[in-house]
Amino acid sequence: MESSSKGEDEVGGYNSSNVKKAKLQSTLAALLDDPILSDVPKKPTLSDVDTLISLEMGSAMRISVQKLDGTSFDVALMNSATVKDLKLAIKRKLIEMEQSKMGHRHISWKKVWANFALSYHNQKLLDDNSALQDSGIRNNSQVHFASYVMSKDSQRHSKRRKHRFFHGLNKRA
Repeated sequence: MESSSKGEDEVGGYNSSNVKKAKLQSTLAALLDDPILSDVPKKPTLSDVDTLISLEMGSAMRISVQKLDGTSFDVALMNSATVKDLKLAIKRKLIEMEQSKMGHRHISWKKVWANFALSYHNQKLLDDNSALQDSGIRNNSQVHFASYVMSKDSQRHSKRRKHRFFHGLNKRA
């Protein structure tokens, strides 16, 4: 008799666990539909929520990013953020926006950052490790995408690869 009641508790515990998860998900969905929480992503991570709390407390900043088509969107970052952190926030935000509109769509971020740079007051933000505040970026600043052409000096692979290719041809001749 004890074994049957224990089995019912496990089944009941499983069901009550699922009911609790369902209630939590419905409550979270209702909260995220609230206009006051419109800046919270649809599937927020702990770091997203932490950054938004820090933004309300004044230890984070909101940066507006203007795309080449003239539209813009906002990202929230800690005050100590670097250019790399800004790029990652832009990547997360754009992926979230694209998935909500069109489903999954692959963007080659390597190609994006090879052809475009972020710019603030006509100053391109090229050093990923530099702090945003060192460039003068503060709360409610606006950065833009700008065309970026890599110089031949900054290309990493051109001469070595050519040298190996032609060296292999010379051995066969």
